[in-house]
Amino acid sequence: MIDLDITFFIQFVNFVVTLVVLNFLLVRPIREIIKKRNDRMAGYLEDAEGFNETAEQKLKNYSAALDEARRNGVDIRSNLREEGVAEEKGIIEAANGKAATALKAERDAVAAEVKSCMDDLKAQVDGMAGKVVAKVLG
Repeated sequence: MIDLDITFFIQFVNFVVTLVVLNFLLVRPIREIIKKRNDRMAGYLEDAEGFNETAEQKLKNYSAALDEARRNGVDIRSNLREEGVAEEKGIIEAANGKAATALKAERDAVAAEVKSCMDDLKAQVDGMAGKVVAKVLG
């Protein structure tokens, strides 16, 4: 059986005093250190989340600027292509006009030469016909 004498109460008081002293010397400082560490970690976590949000926003801005630059590049390329096609049409039309003019001039020159040759041949036909008749008759 357990005897409840004065030593039990002294040990109980000793236990309570030790518990209070240990709480004051060890448990509270450790709790405060843990609380400070948790607060610091929470601050670091908030900072990291803020950096992530900033990085995401910068990435979105970069992507938007890149898309805008691509659209501008496509627009510029389309405009330059249209200008090139228009200039090409102008050059081709000018070349076709020059070719048509040169072809007409050559056709006119050939027609004039043919006419002059025909006139010469017609003039020579009478003389040749006379010679052929003279050779046949004579």
